[in-house]
Amino acid sequence: CYRVPPVTECVIGVDGGGTSTRAVVLDAQGTEVARAECPGAVVTAANPTDALKAVTQAARAAAERAGLDLPCAALWAGLAGAGRPDARVAMTDVLRSAGLAHTITVGTDVEAAFADAFGGGPGVMLIAGTGSIAWARDRTGVEYRVGGWGQHFGDEGGGHWIGVECLRCVAHGEDGRGPVTALRDVALAHACVAGPDQLIAWAGAATKSQIAGLAPLVVEAAAAGDPAARHVVARATEALRRHVSSVVHRSGPWAEPTQLALWGGLIWQGGPLRASLAQALTSLPVELLDRALDPPLGAARLALEMVRTRD
Repeated sequence: CYRVPPVTECVIGVDGGGTSTRAVVLDAQGTEVARAECPGAVVTAANPTDALKAVTQAARAAAERAGLDLPCAALWAGLAGAGRPDARVAMTDVLRSAGLAHTITVGTDVEAAFADAFGGGPGVMLIAGTGSIAWARDRTGVEYRVGGWGQHFGDEGGGHWIGVECLRCVAHGEDGRGPVTALRDVALAHACVAGPDQLIAWAGAATKSQIAGLAPLVVEAAAAGDPAARHVVARATEALRRHVSSVVHRSGPWAEPTQLALWGGLIWQGGPLRASLAQALTSLPVELLDRALDPPLGAARLALEMVRTRD
């Protein structure tokens, strides 16, 4: 029979993005006690309240399942949007007043996923979900980032970027600047509008996730042979390959092929771009890490490391 440990011995790790927020409770030996999943939110410096609500809800749900009262010893929250220093500070400040843990650290969802993939060791990671970013740590502990510049001038190959390219193909087809494409009907059905002109208002009001929801539909259209969709998928795949190529080059030289972890809805196991990207990566000196990642567990291990370092 498992003994529920005292609260002071437990830590909580949280992984949060726009879609969901997941929390894991570990005891002092690193054994998982409980986990929970709740709706997500992205951190912004101007409004950290939504993300605070998401983290609090997930952490409290996991603690309740573990039979624990809060605060626990430490909480490490890896959150989308926390890469900006002002957003990270704002989120840390509001979490400290939430009574979840004695020690609070806010990092990014990328760091949480990397911690699960490689612990404190070297490796390379590519994340492609709504956005895109590559991350590497060399054998001396130096970290490198490629991409992650956001929707306005970055995130190439990510779901939002693919969605925007889909809409652009529809517009070009309507104007005669490009071929008539099956993406027209795909976009209209996804947006629940009657004609292309109505896509303007829809795109202006849509969330990043809603636009990114076009991405798997574009991949399906490409598989069915639509030339415009195939061109978008090819460009997305090449953009992601270049993310990896650049971060491997910057973090090298590597004595042998380095392990590469793929994460995010587009490229994890079974993701719509996984197969085409895996083929494109064969030209690079990397070996795919062949297991699913568990970012909230990575975050919880970072929390446990905080406690052990402090003690």
